Amino acid sequence: GSAVVPELLEAGHQVLGLARSDKSSAALTAAGAEVHRGDLDDLDGLAAAAAAADGVIHLAFRHDAMFSGDFDGAVASDLRAVEALGNALAGTGKPLVTTSGTVVFSFAGLQDALTEDFALDAGPRIDAENAVVALAERGIRSSVVRLTPTVHSSLDHNGFIPTFISIARSKGVSAYVGDGANRWPAVHTLDAARLYRLALESAPAGSRLHAVADEGITFRRIAEAIGRGLNLPVVSIPPTRAEAHFGFLSAHAQADNLSSSTLTRDLLGWKPVQPGLVDDLGLGHYFDAPATTPR
Repeated sequence: GSAVVPELLEAGHQVLGLARSDKSSAALTAAGAEVHRGDLDDLDGLAAAAAAADGVIHLAFRHDAMFSGDFDGAVASDLRAVEALGNALAGTGKPLVTTSGTVVFSFAGLQDALTEDFALDAGPRIDAENAVVALAERGIRSSVVRLTPTVHSSLDHNGFIPTFISIARSKGVSAYVGDGANRWPAVHTLDAARLYRLALESAPAGSRLHAVADEGITFRRIAEAIGRGLNLPVVSIPPTRAEAHFGFLSAHAQADNLSSSTLTRDLLGWKPVQPGLVDDLGLGHYFDAPATTPR
């Protein structure tokens, strides 16, 4: 949101942003946006704001609930919000752009790169994605942006990369599992923000879009970049030690999530121009201050 709002404003859009705190309200006002106070559980408020708008971008997710162990609750809250927005926009032809992720498909047994035309029938966050695509049949120009597991930049304070950096600091080593050959896609925050704007402006109804710049960086390279940034040794750990080392992120640290954005680039003319993940880690901003591991 902190990148999408200025992207929209600079392109000439007027923005009404959802804020659940005084701090968020102040940030929106300072950026030049209007403020709608509420949260994802205020379904009537979401619907009213959506009905009054020319289009909606849904970026929010209850990460606080997810990191406290209530992932199912966070997923259910997201689906309810999507349904409320869809009901408010039905029959209007207005755009609704929502958010999913590539990493949820990494456990689907794909042998090739994940592409935009691949879908699953059901699952956490998949249900919301499918619901949004289906809204095209209800007169909404709906689209879903699948974000990579890491959306990196100096604006990234609580994502996977800051968390892995925090783990490396606490353990005294930067680790990868096995040979570290599993691959992670990545995208710079500013490139992702531009894709959201393009989707709002011109994505066809029912589109699945990939915010993917780096298609697949080996996790070993990511661990090595973190090791350089922290001046720590880089080590391989066996799968049996992954959970003890990475905690709730052990499965993600072993996920192989090679992903393509060829269809998205062709469809919307989107072209990433910002530094890739490894180069961004080399700039040093991730290591300027200790990150806090979410709990």
